[in-house]
Amino acid sequence: MSSTSVSGIVRPKGLKNSLLRLLLFAILGLFCLYYLMPLFVMISTSLKSLEEIRTSSLISLPKEVTFAAWEKAWNAACVGVRCTGLQPYFMNSVLMVLPAVFISTLLGAINGYALTKWRFPGADIIFALMLFGSFIPYQVVLLPMARMLGYFGLAGSVYGLILVHTVYGLAFTTLFFRNFFVTVSDGIVQAAKIDGAGFFGIFFGVLLPMAPPTIVVTVIWQFTQIWNDFLFGVAFTVGDSNPVTVALNNIVATSTGVKEYNVDMAAAIIAALPTLLVYVVAGKYFVRGLAAGAVKG
Repeated sequence: MSSTSVSGIVRPKGLKNSLLRLLLFAILGLFCLYYLMPLFVMISTSLKSLEEIRTSSLISLPKEVTFAAWEKAWNAACVGVRCTGLQPYFMNSVLMVLPAVFISTLLGAINGYALTKWRFPGADIIFALMLFGSFIPYQVVLLPMARMLGYFGLAGSVYGLILVHTVYGLAFTTLFFRNFFVTVSDGIVQAAKIDGAGFFGIFFGVLLPMAPPTIVVTVIWQFTQIWNDFLFGVAFTVGDSNPVTVALNNIVATSTGVKEYNVDMAAAIIAALPTLLVYVVAGKYFVRGLAAGAVKG
């Protein structure tokens, strides 16, 4: 057995590696507890009654589990002056995020394909400008977006928010697909051209079936960004067209009546649940997709 000698004491290498691994797992475990503690407090508080919240500690488990706060958060919590719960606003977010993710992903894939496999004069300049768009803060585009939505008659609606997120996300989706398609051999495209395939024939028949990892990355990225967005939602929608993040803020910020912390926590979990489920279900594919597109170019 191999060993090392320190100050005359012989210690097996295997023991040293095991101790280091144990220390690493202990540190990672502490970080997990640190990051999961807020979620534990939210879930625990949402399952308590108001009386128990007042008399128990923050991290104590509920003595009697009740889902009344969840039912009220979904159906009856007051969002401003409307006591309809999160349900209609949750559906607004669903109606917004699905088409916005689909359209921005499809357009980003077409852009990435055109910029890498159908080279044209000025392609690098166009890509550089789109890449620059990835770094433009939300606040910079608020006024131009508001003017454009007013011009198209989409101000204050879910459809306007779909357009905003599609346009703003296009720089990111193009970047993801461009970085993947640049790794695909040009010979495949040339062979398809010789066989008579056109622009969209090659795209849908050859390249898109090769890009599931990048599609997964793009969908998860766009879904998370759009669902969790608050600034665009509060700036470009009003009243019944608000997304769930704006409605959640209005529930938590309500100052009338008794402060119901259990309802606030339940509402926050409901609003965050879709993105949490997406990462739990597709998290490993997200990492694989990032690795597939991690090329210099």
